[in-house]
Amino acid sequence: MRGRRGDVTLIVSFAPFSCPRRLSWPANGRSRLFKRGGRYWGDFRALGGKREPLVEPGERAATTDRLIAETLLADRIRQLQEQRRNKVLLGVEDRAGLQEYASRHLVLKRKSGRTTDRVLVQLETQLRRACEYFGSGRELASITVDDVQGFTEWLQQQPNGRGATLRPGTVRHHLNALSNLYRRAASERRVTSGYNPVRDMMDKPTARSREAKWLEVPDAALLLEAARRYAPEHREDTIPFLHALVGAFLLTGGRTHEVLGLEVSDISFDRRTVTFRANQHRRLKTDSAHRTMPLWPQLEEILQEHVFGAAGPLGEGLLFPSPRTDEMITDVRKALDRIAGRAGWKPGEIRSKMFRHTYCAARLQTLDHGAPVSPFTVAKELGHGGDSLVKRIYGHLGETRHRSEVMEYRVEHHRELLGDRLTALSRSGDASTP
Repeated sequence: MRGRRGDVTLIVSFAPFSCPRRLSWPANGRSRLFKRGGRYWGDFRALGGKREPLVEPGERAATTDRLIAETLLADRIRQLQEQRRNKVLLGVEDRAGLQEYASRHLVLKRKSGRTTDRVLVQLETQLRRACEYFGSGRELASITVDDVQGFTEWLQQQPNGRGATLRPGTVRHHLNALSNLYRRAASERRVTSGYNPVRDMMDKPTARSREAKWLEVPDAALLLEAARRYAPEHREDTIPFLHALVGAFLLTGGRTHEVLGLEVSDISFDRRTVTFRANQHRRLKTDSAHRTMPLWPQLEEILQEHVFGAAGPLGEGLLFPSPRTDEMITDVRKALDRIAGRAGWKPGEIRSKMFRHTYCAARLQTLDHGAPVSPFTVAKELGHGGDSLVKRIYGHLGETRHRSEVMEYRVEHHRELLGDRLTALSRSGDASTP
């Protein structure tokens, strides 16, 4: 499964299931241990199985240690005996392998239409890691709570691609993906009803509870000004409309893919509204994510210049198309690092997710017809079904207090607070101060 800009195509690359050929039963009628190429195998034909390599979880080849092999042999015998009992008592007949069933699970999720392509890509990666640890042919009913505990410890040691290991929250996402697969397997009688070793595991890793990163209003104003002043040396070097894009993030509070997938028709200068709706470029996370919110005056100014600028009015389609492909932009991290560096931040400190928190914190400080704005109103503008997430997650209380009827981040309102930081930005020579 690979994602492409504007069109994510599901490519299920799991190997198809193939039934093992029929083998004769051992003469002694018992399961036994034997060696092949210096490694231990087990002969389980007496229990309805086959000859199998005895592989430790997390390893790729059969073990060469006899004591370990004997333990694996005994575990496998118990699993096969349990399967035979399940078949007789509960009617569970299909011994599904992990890799085969993961493929089916992903295909059915895609057909349901309730899971986005972006999430499907993540699920495939998570289930691939499960197949790598347990073994692609590992039967679902043979995976125990102890096996899942070993999988958890193995995941905690895997690199995350940024010089560290997977975080607890990421490990938990892997476990959730595997647990969801078991729920489907139980519903299809691939395992006994209620069998879910992930759910039965007592101590699961959880993400560290800490306040999300966000920007105070003066800091957001400085970043937006840095985006306005930034002029790339080469057109292909970065996104040419960074000012408009950062403004849309900060002044709508939209999710990253929601803002990147906005179309020109979603902006109404007549009604002064911004509408988030599903389109051919991206879906929305939930039903409540379909919403219409105010087009704040500062954002109206910025988008007027972007839509009707010197390059001519934008036609139909994306409001922020990729300069190279005219499709939906998928990554803005490098562009954010360029403008953030000019305003005094280090690479990686400014990311699009924090703009949503910034909007919520700033919006809660505004007035609505003379009274403090309701958290429920802010929640609806963020696309939430209720205000609980605003109160628990997205609402932040900073040091700057302001009461305004509109949302805005204007550096001229915070010159004293920004001080030398604004002066340093003004001396960068990218553009003149308005």
